Amino acid sequence: MADSKTPAPTTSLADPKSFLGSPMEICIVTPDYRKTLTGLNQMGIGPFRVYTFSPSNTTDQTYRGVSTPFTLRVCFAQLSPTMVYEVIQPVSGPSIFRDWLDAHGNAPGIHHIAYDMNGLEWGERMKAFEERGFVMSQGGSWMGRNRFAFFETESETGTCFETYEFPEDWVDPEPEEWFPRKPEEVEKA
Repeated sequence: MADSKTPAPTTSLADPKSFLGSPMEICIVTPDYRKTLTGLNQMGIGPFRVYTFSPSNTTDQTYRGVSTPFTLRVCFAQLSPTMVYEVIQPVSGPSIFRDWLDAHGNAPGIHHIAYDMNGLEWGERMKAFEERGFVMSQGGSWMGRNRFAFFETESETGTCFETYEFPEDWVDPEPEEWFPRKPEEVEKA
């Protein structure tokens, strides 16, 4: 989705010993994804691919260590070749996103940052967080292939940390909706 105007990624200045690796996503949680996407679009962020993560397409759903069904509206905009902007609206079931909104008077805000963890194998990623005393708060596998895990890091860092992985042959599925419209339509506008 990047174009010739997108700057090339820069080398990370992170401590090479950091297990987190490079940031690859920043996420806002919101009670109204359309309102939030409208505001982000006014800032020049988008277009967004909009999906629903639900028990029908997201396996291994967990919430605070218990197998728990949940449904989320999840929206993605590619900011650069290495950074994604994400917006999540909790729809049903218990989730850390609903918890966050409840704790913040239902106001939208930045919820988490995701890291690539230097390409560590999935089990090693989980172990790296656990060894530092951080337990997984929510997880799942979208389309049975895109694993994601959030960790309870808020009290120590002020925010939630996530890691996720896509298989090398991953191709984004056609979204349920483009917001405000498909990229080729945005270019014509």
